[in-house]
Amino acid sequence: MNLDIRLPIGILFSLLGGILAGYGLLGDASRNEQSLGVNLNVGWGFVLLVFGLVMFVFGRRAMREAGRKTAPRS
Repeated sequence: MNLDIRLPIGILFSLLGGILAGYGLLGDASRNEQSLGVNLNVGWGFVLLVFGLVMFVFGRRAMREAGRKTAPRS
């Protein structure tokens, strides 16, 4: 099995970022008073989501490149 570690890391961070951003968007706005009115859950959720997507895309690209090198040419 030839699995790149970036694929599961990308999936994990994308899921966690989506959950955190969703919680920040749909959650109670009164929680933002502790952070001077800034919704940190939304901001960091999107950061985690973008990081996860970047890791996933790089992992898929590396797997595709590895598949081309091992596939027999006809």
